[in-house]
Amino acid sequence: MAPSHDKEAIYREVEAYYAGKLREHGATPRGVDWADAAGHRLRHEQFLHLLDRDLAASVADLGCGYGDFLKFLRATGFRGPYVGYDLAQSMLDEAQRIHGLGPDRHWRRAAVPLSEADYVIASGIFNVRRHVDTKSWLQYILDTIDAMGAMARKGLAFNLLTAHSDPERMRQDLYYGDPAFFLDHCARRFGRRVGLVQDYGLYEFTLWVRKG
Repeated sequence: MAPSHDKEAIYREVEAYYAGKLREHGATPRGVDWADAAGHRLRHEQFLHLLDRDLAASVADLGCGYGDFLKFLRATGFRGPYVGYDLAQSMLDEAQRIHGLGPDRHWRRAAVPLSEADYVIASGIFNVRRHVDTKSWLQYILDTIDAMGAMARKGLAFNLLTAHSDPERMRQDLYYGDPAFFLDHCARRFGRRVGLVQDYGLYEFTLWVRKG
């Protein structure tokens, strides 16, 4: 087993990995480590279970990459303020280049939300653990979920590769979460208004929590 990693070491691993992907593939789904545009959009669509046509709500997007979720939100009719967070400054620079800055969009370098939003989402940030040991990575996930919950006024959502993936497809450098564990954790932590979907054709699940 690899040695235990502290949070700052994990942040450095994550930043280096995704900055490298952007250099290699540019502002494309592969540049944020997704296989293709269809899967990228399909993941975006799962967050609509949480947002539920709350079109004027504010959204904080952890691991925003080059800001594709903002483009998706606007195309789907959402008009509320959006803040994209990422650890890789190069991702934020690219997001600002593509989408600009304005009263309804901001880009901030951070691993967790720095201010409140109606909804906080995280897509893909819990999947690639690389050299980080499983125990440290799980604690990183749980700490991040707590930080999301602390800043979400109405709800939060995230996705994870599922432990129900085909064994022959699973990789040692990725983290596969047990849906039942995370559903139970979030219900105990935030209350019973939780939901989970795993039937959208990818080897992952999306979990959401409604507050209040």
